Amino acid sequence: MSRTSADQMRAWQGPALLSFGFRPFFLLGAIWAAIAMMLWVAALAGTMPLPTRLDTVSWHAHAFLFGYTGAIIAGFLLTAVPNWTGRLPVVGWRLGGLVALWVAGRAAVLASAMLPLWAAPAVDLAFPLVLGAFILREIVAGRNWKNLIVLALLIVFALANLVFHLEAARGEHAAQGTGLRLGLATAIGMIVLIGGRIVPSFTRNWLVKGGDVARPAPPMQRFDKAVLLVTLAVLTLWILRPLDALTGAALLGLAALHGLRLGRWQGHRTGSEPLVWILHAAYALVPIGAGILGLSILRPDLVTPASAQHVWMAGALGLMTLAVMTRATLGHTGRALHAGGMTVLLYASLAGSVVARLAAGWLPGHWGLDASAILWVLAFAGFAVVYGPMLATSRPKRAA
Repeated sequence: MSRTSADQMRAWQGPALLSFGFRPFFLLGAIWAAIAMMLWVAALAGTMPLPTRLDTVSWHAHAFLFGYTGAIIAGFLLTAVPNWTGRLPVVGWRLGGLVALWVAGRAAVLASAMLPLWAAPAVDLAFPLVLGAFILREIVAGRNWKNLIVLALLIVFALANLVFHLEAARGEHAAQGTGLRLGLATAIGMIVLIGGRIVPSFTRNWLVKGGDVARPAPPMQRFDKAVLLVTLAVLTLWILRPLDALTGAALLGLAALHGLRLGRWQGHRTGSEPLVWILHAAYALVPIGAGILGLSILRPDLVTPASAQHVWMAGALGLMTLAVMTRATLGHTGRALHAGGMTVLLYASLAGSVVARLAAGWLPGHWGLDASAILWVLAFAGFAVVYGPMLATSRPKRAA
C-alpha cells in the first residue's frame, strides 16, 4: 500500500522537529544567523577572538553564505522535492543525521585553528555532498528530470565552498575571492530560477482568492528564459572579471532586465498582505543589488564593492530566505497564510539591517555597522522566538 507524505510524518513518533526538512533547518539556520553575527561583532571588538583559521571577515562571509544559506536551501529542497517528485520526504533519524552534518560543519569551521588543515573543509563539505545525494536519488526515482537544474546549482554551490576553502588555505582573503563570488552568484541564480516560479505563482493564488481580476505573467515564458540566459552570462562575467568596466555595465543592464521581469508580476496589487509583497520586495533586491554592484565597479568613489555586495548577500538572500521561511512555516504547520505584526517587524528589521550596512561607509564611526548587526540579530533571533514553537511542535489538529 502506498503511503503519502502525511502518512509518513504521522508514523514518525520522534521529535516533531524531525518530521519534515524545513523544521530543523529553518530553525537552526535562523539561530545560527543570529549567533554568528554576535560572534563576528565580538571578534571585531576584540573581546572574543575566534578559534578559526579563516580571517575574521572571511569567517563572517562563510558563516552566512555557506552556513546559514546552505541550511535554508536544504530545508527548502527537502520540503519541495517530495512535491516535485511525488516521493516520500526524508524524515526521522535520516533527517537528524543530515542536520548533525550541518551542525558539525559549523563547529568545524569555527574551531578550525584547533584541527588539521584538511579537517574543517572535509567536515563542512560533507553536508552539501550528502544533501545532493539525497536530492539526486529523489529526482531519479521520481523521474523528475526538469528539476535536475536545481541539483546542478546545488553542486556548483558546493564547488564554490570548496574553492573558498582552497583560497583560504593558500592564505588568500577568501571573502574577496572567486569562491565567494561563485557561491553568491549561484545563490542569486537560485532566487532567479526558483523565485521566478514561486513569486508569480503565490501572487496569482492570492489575487484569485481576493477576487482581483489581474494576473501576473505566467513563469518561464520566452522572456523569462531569455533573462535567465543573460543572468548566467553576466554572473559568469562578474565571477571571472569582478572589476572590469564591462562587468559594471553588464550588471546595470541586468538590473534593468530583472526590474522588467519583476514588474510583470503585479506586485503593486499585493500591498494588503505582507506575506506576498515581501516576496516581491525580496526579489527587487536582485536588480537593485545588480545596479548598485555595477555602480560600485564604475564609480567606487560613490559606493565600495564590499558594501554593494551586501545588497545581494544580506539583502536578496537574507530577505528572500526569511520570506520563504515565514510562509512555508505557516503553510506547512497548518496556520493561516497571513503575516501578523511580529512577522512584519522581522521583515522591517532585516530590511533596516541592509540599509544600515549600505550606508555604513557614509556614517561616522561604526554607527552603520552596529545598527546593521543589531537589526540583523533582531530579525533572525525574532524568527526563532516567533516561529520556533511552530517548527518544534506537531501540526495542530483541526477541530472535527
